[in-house]
Amino acid sequence: MRSRWIALLTVSAVVLVGVLVWVGIGAVAGTSGLFGTGTRQPSVGSTGDFTPTETYAVLPDGTLDPEPEGRAREVWDEFVRVATPDFVASDITGYRTGDDPDSDTLAYVTSDENDPTKWVFAANLAYADDADLLLSTLVHEYAHLLSLGLDDVDPAAEVCDTEWSGAGCLLPDSDLQRFAERFWAAYDDAPARDNVDADIAWEFYQAHESDFVSDYAATNASEDFAETFATYVLEPDGSRDSVIGEKYAFFDALPEYADARQRIRAEFGLD
Repeated sequence: MRSRWIALLTVSAVVLVGVLVWVGIGAVAGTSGLFGTGTRQPSVGSTGDFTPTETYAVLPDGTLDPEPEGRAREVWDEFVRVATPDFVASDITGYRTGDDPDSDTLAYVTSDENDPTKWVFAANLAYADDADLLLSTLVHEYAHLLSLGLDDVDPAAEVCDTEWSGAGCLLPDSDLQRFAERFWAAYDDAPARDNVDADIAWEFYQAHESDFVSDYAATNASEDFAETFATYVLEPDGSRDSVIGEKYAFFDALPEYADARQRIRAEFGLD
């Protein structure tokens, strides 16, 4: 459910599929939130995170100041198409870009240091020419934003009976919490709720490969949610007679996500 956004703990890049996750991968408690995306294939000699070199303010009408050019403009326009102009104007306050082909981080969203109810989006322009990878990345980031609103989290909680969001405990009726209970609670070998260790994720994926759309989805419930949503949006309809299919059906039953799938597919001519 989306309303306004929570602040998350800082994370940094990881080599594997998908996006960055909860508290680990270089987490620093008490810092502003960061969710990022890793490449589909590890690069040799990766340096991890990229350093943004250009910063743009998102004005109240959704325009940027200053206006970006070239690939920076193209990536921003794609992000707006995924998230919608209204969403960007109301919830995104900044846009950052860098260009580092040695980094495995494609993009991330981080809470605004001055207003933790808002977000900043950052993109590594080194990957901007891969249209399919870029779109998958943007949809994944959008899933994190949709699932981590203030309506989903108790920021005052310190001990969780539910999943840890990065800045509080997920509320019992939040979409992400219900996803975790349905698809993760039954594993007796699941990684810790806040896992970000790539080796642990890989071992878990190898044991349950048919349950996940990617190895990175096996990192924790949040990354499974976002990775599965991106696949749900971008891939053709498939059978619901599998664990992955049941996860697609989970999104089918949530109008916010099912409608987003229909809108994004129409916007990018995927139907």
